[in-house]
Amino acid sequence: MFDGIDRPVYSSHQMSDRTAHTTTKERILDAAEDLMLEKSFHSVGLNEILTTVNVPKGSFYHHFASKEQFGVELLRHYMNQAYEHKAAWLQDRTQFPDALERILGYMEGGMAKFVDNGCRPICLVVKLVGEVATFSDGMRQELADGFEKWDRLATTTIREGQTQGSIKPNLDVEEAVVVLGSVWLGAMLRAQVMKNIRPMRQALTFLREHLAS
Repeated sequence: MFDGIDRPVYSSHQMSDRTAHTTTKERILDAAEDLMLEKSFHSVGLNEILTTVNVPKGSFYHHFASKEQFGVELLRHYMNQAYEHKAAWLQDRTQFPDALERILGYMEGGMAKFVDNGCRPICLVVKLVGEVATFSDGMRQELADGFEKWDRLATTTIREGQTQGSIKPNLDVEEAVVVLGSVWLGAMLRAQVMKNIRPMRQALTFLREHLAS
């Protein structure tokens, strides 16, 4: 798993079209994501979410049986959106034909977004992983499934880099994907604690040296 720029950026036309087709359930999930990036899963109450989207409590329980089930759906919603954005970036060979530069460029974009956000959390997974993984097995499993799906993207991209010659040909790909995800996740967590981009820069340098042929 690796994380960088998780949210797609929409044009004003795309945003209005998306808003027109957004369901009440999606509005609740999107609002909760913003609130939890600022706070935490347990500190955000149901009333706060519903007030933000201006929907009655019955609408929440129409879509979610409990707050825990809501958490599962929230992570699934977020990780699916993140996957689509990662896939669009990592499969776009126009800007970065080289697979290694595509991976590192994605991470550099994450660093830039982190700085733009005042060194505050930019990724819901990084924000919540430590809080919910032991609280709810359903939420933990959603995270695990999402990580595996993201890892498949990284696996394909690393293998492409090996074929191109930019990534070490003798690298164990499965191991490299785990190292990539673990180092970057740890760097993002450390950067949040330190309120400093340095851990992410150091991680990026390490990963370049670890992967590059």
